[in-house]
Amino acid sequence: MDELHAKKAKLEQYLKELGSVAVAYSSGVDSTFLLKVAQNVLGDKVIAITARSCSFPVRELNESTAFCEKEGIRQIVVESEELSIDGFRQNPKNRCYLCKHELFTKIIKLAADNGINYVVEGSNMDDNGDYRPGLTAVAELGVKSPLRYAELTKEEIRTLSKEMGLPTWQKPSFACLASRFVYGETISEEKLRMVDKAEQLLLDLGFHQVRVRIHGNIARIEILPDEFCKLIDDKVRNEVYSTLKSLGFDYVTMDLAGYRTGSMNETLSELKK
Repeated sequence: MDELHAKKAKLEQYLKELGSVAVAYSSGVDSTFLLKVAQNVLGDKVIAITARSCSFPVRELNESTAFCEKEGIRQIVVESEELSIDGFRQNPKNRCYLCKHELFTKIIKLAADNGINYVVEGSNMDDNGDYRPGLTAVAELGVKSPLRYAELTKEEIRTLSKEMGLPTWQKPSFACLASRFVYGETISEEKLRMVDKAEQLLLDLGFHQVRVRIHGNIARIEILPDEFCKLIDDKVRNEVYSTLKSLGFDYVTMDLAGYRTGSMNETLSELKK
């Protein structure tokens, strides 16, 4: 057995030992892979729990529901309104901790109510290298992280997902829309909608990996560098500019560094001064 499939076997054995699990399911690459492997190992002793909130696009919720229906997995949708959490709107550095603590507390209760032993989530080894306050909440609440236990990276998860025929194997990475706000800037329903619609436009235009970061009323677009030329094509550029202006942005910019995960964390050193 090669190293990759040895890791998958380690994951399967770990899930088997847990006995029954509730998977925090977002329809992303990692949680979809984890959910399907868990179903393969545990059968109907698996449920998927998905959060519905203003920071989670409807398209992602719909994709999660479609996958669960196709695979015959029981799904529970829980309301998780982050903006009602004390301090969340102010977007502090521990924003993700506040959100994850509230959400996983609800998921843990739902799991217990449904006779499920453990709650599991889909962080992988690549998540260890960035600022991830949400993982502190995961640890405090006793939520399990099987993909990190099996030492699987994002690229390995994509490879195994492709082998398994999962539709998410090449799905772009996604994070909640609140991560588009610079730390300390107030998060509002209106600006969340602006970001969501702006990113949906870019996806509809055929861009693959996108982020629209918001700085006041400035939109900072991150796309893959090899798609820069497409964005600055006159027709596309004008459509993006005019649409984002109509959404409420005063200025529309493109980040020359291109897409990268956690770019808002680049300001953390400044916040510490």
